[in-house]
Amino acid sequence: MADPFWLTWWLWLAAALVLGILEVALPGFIFLGFAIGAAITGLLLAIPGIAPGLAVLLLIFAALSLIAWLILRRMFALPHGQVKTFDRDINE
Repeated sequence: MADPFWLTWWLWLAAALVLGILEVALPGFIFLGFAIGAAITGLLLAIPGIAPGLAVLLLIFAALSLIAWLILRRMFALPHGQVKTFDRDINE
């Protein structure tokens, strides 16, 4: 019997690619953490012998996405207490 579609590793990598493209198209660091989580989940599924259930797989994806988002936030955030200000208008 064939594996369920959520255990197909390349679908997770394709989802990571789509989320990465959405990150480029939309402002903010919203989808990048999800893209990294989906990519790592896809790579974990590519290892032979790993076939978790849907609930466990979604938990792994959520945990990896949260960790990736927290790391990205720490890497790209402004220093504590600093506020981003704009001196000029982009239309000038």
